[in-house]
Amino acid sequence: MTIRIVLADDERMVRTALRAILSAEADMEVVGEAATGAEAVAVVRDRRPEVVLMDVRMPEIDGIRATEQILATLADPPRIVVVTTFENDSYVYDALRAGAAGFLLKRAEADALVQAVRLVSHTDTLLFPSAVRSLAAEHARAHPAPPPWVARLTCRESEVLRLMAQGLTNAEIARRMDVGPATVKSHVAAVLAKTGTRDRTQAVIAAYEAGFMNAR
Repeated sequence: MTIRIVLADDERMVRTALRAILSAEADMEVVGEAATGAEAVAVVRDRRPEVVLMDVRMPEIDGIRATEQILATLADPPRIVVVTTFENDSYVYDALRAGAAGFLLKRAEADALVQAVRLVSHTDTLLFPSAVRSLAAEHARAHPAPPPWVARLTCRESEVLRLMAQGLTNAEIARRMDVGPATVKSHVAAVLAKTGTRDRTQAVIAAYEAGFMNAR
C-alpha cells in the first residue's frame, strides 16, 4: 500500500528536501504541500493523506492549531508528525497535546525520516516515546493533584495506559498482557473515554501531567 503524505512547512527548501527523500521510496507518495497552517488544513481535507509532516511555526495559523482542526473535523484523520528544529520547544509539546503522533527533528537523517513515516502509518504507537516522556516531564506540574479519572481506571486499564506510554502498539500490549487484541482495543477505548482524550498521544500526555506515571 502506498503511503500518501502531505508536507506542511513555510520554507520551500524544506518541503523540497522532504519531497525528494520520500518520493524516492517505492511505497510513498507526496500528494500535497502547504506553506501555512490554513493551507495545511485545506490540503489535508482535499487529499486525505495517511501522514502529515507538520511544521509548528507557520503563518496564518500555526501547526498546533492546524493539527487541532484536522483531528477535530475529519472522521478518519491522518497521523500527524511534528517536524521541528528544537525538540524541547513548547510548541512541540502543545502539538503533542493537540494529538500529534510524535515529532521529528529537521536535522534527522533521511533513513530516520522514512522509518518514522512508515511507523506512524502502519501502527498506532507513539513516535519516539522516550522524547515524548521527557517533554511531558518538563511541562508537568511539580506535585499535581490526581484528577478524578485516575481513580476511575481499572487495574487493567491502568496497565494498558502505562504500556501505551512506553510506545507499545495494541498488538504488543496484547502479547505483553496475554490477552486478545480486541480486549486491548476495548481497554484503550475505555482509557480515552475516562481521561477525556481524543487519542493515545493525548492520553499519555494526560497521564504524565497527572503524575499517574510516577504512582503505583
